[in-house]
Amino acid sequence: MHTKRDFLGFSSLDAGKIIELFDYSLYIKNKRKESSSASGFLPLRDKTVAMIFSKPSLRTRVSFELGIHELGGYSITLDGQSIGLGTRESVEDIARLLARYNDAIVARLHEHAVIEGLAEHASIPVVNALTDLSHPCQVLADAFTLYEKSLWREGIKVVFVGDGNNVANSWIELAALLPFHFVLACPEGYTPNQELLNAAREKGISQIEIMHDPIEAVANADVLYTDVWTSMGREDEMAERLQIFKPFQINSALLAAAKPSAVVMHCMPAHRGQEISAEVMDGPQSIILDQAENRLHVQKALLVKLLNHEEYRKFHLTHRLLNAAKKIKA
Repeated sequence: MHTKRDFLGFSSLDAGKIIELFDYSLYIKNKRKESSSASGFLPLRDKTVAMIFSKPSLRTRVSFELGIHELGGYSITLDGQSIGLGTRESVEDIARLLARYNDAIVARLHEHAVIEGLAEHASIPVVNALTDLSHPCQVLADAFTLYEKSLWREGIKVVFVGDGNNVANSWIELAALLPFHFVLACPEGYTPNQELLNAAREKGISQIEIMHDPIEAVANADVLYTDVWTSMGREDEMAERLQIFKPFQINSALLAAAKPSAVVMHCMPAHRGQEISAEVMDGPQSIILDQAENRLHVQKALLVKLLNHEEYRKFHLTHRLLNAAKKIKA
């Protein structure tokens, strides 16, 4: 019997599966350059994906909608408030109904418990496109960007400067699987989810630090990463946060305290002049648009893995055979 696969976070993966997903993302990205439709590469042909958005979206919506289309599928976009997710209708009823119509659900929500409810009651794959707790699709694309640029290695030092929010939480979840050095430089009182932090540290895979001095934190850093200081749903805290987070801006002075080769990342949307200076965002060390573009390629790879696992496995089998043949010739 086919086992349903969800992607709510990194717990369903391991280091090997993540690298496999990255290799398939590279393949998907190269396929797009060849024009997927022209080459007949349509692994999601006749598949439909229901997408629920309870939060505003630009990159997530465009990358998923476009990705599904390019893979031969069809997306249906639903507004969480309009369908009354958890109010007009129960999460359980919506999950079961959408499973009768569609092949997968992609959801961008507030409460993480809601996406867990969708996954529990839907018989089709459910993808976490962001909750207040985590943003795994974003961090997959981020890590893939470093992998693609040959920057990813065991011990790479990634310093997240800012709020211990959902993106920081997903970096910590990733640190429970892939070995690297993760530092969160945040004001006191703005630390990440303690349960996720404890669980990641217990795995002992990565060095994970929480620091409150950004200059000290970025010493010897390979990657400086930031996000907005005020996440969606916390707008009433904005004035207070602008004052508290002022020392945590990624600017030329902070970048100079990292390795000369350090790259700068931001999951966007960016508030220039707040968490990042325009000079750094548009500077030569920024790979921000690269990581934004890679949302498309990684999410396409993820959807194929979830919805057409035979196609996904076929690629990796061929990939392994080609590598083995190269080694024999060498």
